[in-house]
Amino acid sequence: MTSDRKKKSLTAPTPGEWAVELHGVTRRYGRGRTPVHALRGIDLTLPPGTFTAVMGPSGSGKSTFLQCAAGLDRPTAGTVRLGGTEITGMKENKLTALRRTRLGFVFQAFNLLPSLTVEQNVALPLRLAGHRPDRHRTAEVLAQVGLADKARRRPGQLSGGQQQRVAIARALVTRPDVVFADEPTGALDTTTAAEILALLRRAVDTERATVVMVTHDPTAASWADRVLFLADGELTTHLDRPTPDQIATRMKTLTARRDDVKAAA
Repeated sequence: MTSDRKKKSLTAPTPGEWAVELHGVTRRYGRGRTPVHALRGIDLTLPPGTFTAVMGPSGSGKSTFLQCAAGLDRPTAGTVRLGGTEITGMKENKLTALRRTRLGFVFQAFNLLPSLTVEQNVALPLRLAGHRPDRHRTAEVLAQVGLADKARRRPGQLSGGQQQRVAIARALVTRPDVVFADEPTGALDTTTAAEILALLRRAVDTERATVVMVTHDPTAASWADRVLFLADGELTTHLDRPTPDQIATRMKTLTARRDDVKAAA
């Protein structure tokens, strides 16, 4: 990693100014004798304007963590706050409105609407929130991701990397409190993936966006300020400003421990 990408401080904000807060969050699926404990008491606070990656072995709870933190799934117990707003017991209609206006999402599959133009896809969160699309803001975020000249095209006319750029522009258009990214580079080649990660990094450094990214790729995770490691639904450790090799080594250790536990059982 270059030093330019790693200058951001993780100095804690004053109470009430956290971008993401999880307190005692658990998520259990099923009942009876064999429930699945996907999350086991997650306690976490993330400052605004930071880039956090979440990693862990298969089945560690990464996707469930992201879904609960983003209000896409409700925890069995505990509380979640986003930008100072508690969402745990929020009614579905209010939660939907919050997701549309204060959160951004980037997924591996892009999730663009093929019948809409690039410009219309980017402006969609504004329309869904009941606002008139701000063409100036839409043009601004398209310029930020290098697609100012593609506004009138449709997703099918773009490469995979360009489609993910559109998805990032769409995630940023409302100036959200937090951008949640789920394997955003999983379907991209190495060069294109680096371009996408640079865009997310730039959003943090220049727009003061807060990015929370789930990934299985140590190289992708190394773009973050901090990497959190999940194992069996628990946050086990973290690394600050790590290299890909450091992340890969930590992942090997976690995976080996999981395999040892399975073998002993």
